[in-house]
Amino acid sequence: MTELRRRGGGDPDSTENISDKEADGDDRLAFPGEGEGEMEGDSKADTPDVPPSTDNTPQCLNKALEGLSSRWKNWWIRGILSLTMIVGFFLIIYLGPIMLILVVMGVQIKCFHEIITIGYRVYHSYDLPWFRTLSWYFLICVNYFFYGETVADYFGALVRREEPLQFLVRYHRFISFALYLAGFCMFVLSLVKKHYRLQFYMFAWTHVTLLIVVTQSHLVIQNLFEGMIWFIVPISIVICNDIMAYLFGFFFGRTPLIKLSPKKTWEGFIGGFFATVVFSFFFAYLLSKYQYFVCPVEYNSETNRFAVECEPSNLFMIQEYRLPAVVQNTVRWKTVNLYPFQIHSIALSTFASLIGPFGGFFASGFKRAFKIKDFADTIPGHGGIMDRFDCQYLMATFVHVYITSFIRGPNPSKVLQQLLVLQPEQQLGIFNTLRNHLREKGLLPPAVEEAQ
Repeated sequence: MTELRRRGGGDPDSTENISDKEADGDDRLAFPGEGEGEMEGDSKADTPDVPPSTDNTPQCLNKALEGLSSRWKNWWIRGILSLTMIVGFFLIIYLGPIMLILVVMGVQIKCFHEIITIGYRVYHSYDLPWFRTLSWYFLICVNYFFYGETVADYFGALVRREEPLQFLVRYHRFISFALYLAGFCMFVLSLVKKHYRLQFYMFAWTHVTLLIVVTQSHLVIQNLFEGMIWFIVPISIVICNDIMAYLFGFFFGRTPLIKLSPKKTWEGFIGGFFATVVFSFFFAYLLSKYQYFVCPVEYNSETNRFAVECEPSNLFMIQEYRLPAVVQNTVRWKTVNLYPFQIHSIALSTFASLIGPFGGFFASGFKRAFKIKDFADTIPGHGGIMDRFDCQYLMATFVHVYITSFIRGPNPSKVLQQLLVLQPEQQLGIFNTLRNHLREKGLLPPAVEEAQ
């Protein structure tokens, strides 16, 4: 954890007119050990109170593993807790889309709390007002904006039925901006003389945290509405890569991979890549068989429930593929039958294995910058929730970009929802334009038009 220490002397009230350089002199950041000679006179009261890390491993688990070395004890703790979280994950999937959305929201709030707490420990050492209050206020504003957009996009039938929702949806972006503007004004009013730079550091801290956590968790939910398979497979392959890289590194690791994470090895990185690609290929085959996983998640206004029933798209229909000549000579097969999604799963697993870990390296660099081991101690042997989801957020962004670039076309249901909220004369104009267009393309014969 960094220490925030005051530099520069002088009574802050000795003069009314001070230069910007002097005003900002108290807000500089320094790491422990930097410039110790010039800081010997600093008061220890200015050092942030960083609570020591605690071991919250269940006592029964500690007793069962007390005879093992610390290396193997940590291995078993991580393994047992990982299996527990995996079982919990599939239980949540069984409970349906609503529970998944609630879990994503809960994870988002916890990750935000862990990152903001780090900044708050520094900020609180100066007793400056409103930082934590404003951070949570901005979290509420951003969530209101994103989830309001989701309601407008995917709950059109419900919006048309409820008049208060129509008002909120119609002026949603104006209301969101007004809420954010109120927080912005509150921040400006909270500025304290001689601590301007520090306060703007914290303002930026909050907004970067919102960008990393809230925006990307919103993309997770967007992926979920495309079909649960786009939610389950990416999360599962990141989990698989994390586990397999750890196992390969634990048993075979010899060559350090990156200085930011000294325990990461090339053996774990490469072994995790191949294991993840194989896992994703067969896991995608398994899920592609079931309508529950492949159909887009849509809200049914008649039953007031989410529906996952549809005619599966070609992406989830078995197709025959002809193998290259070199492969044919090796395996004696000319063709193979695959789901097209299995091919896409290879692209997803390649990203999760080769690029996804850089989300973890980024988090490692962040923790090293602030001299902390983990974001929190929520999960024994694993650290905080953010320690487990650092790669997931990067993966969610990639999946969303991948879907919009290579998979998803125009959404007829979304277009229809937008048409239904138009004025009658606007709807009639669009109908006439569409009718003329279909007649020109020969899809609507004149006889059918006249009969209508």
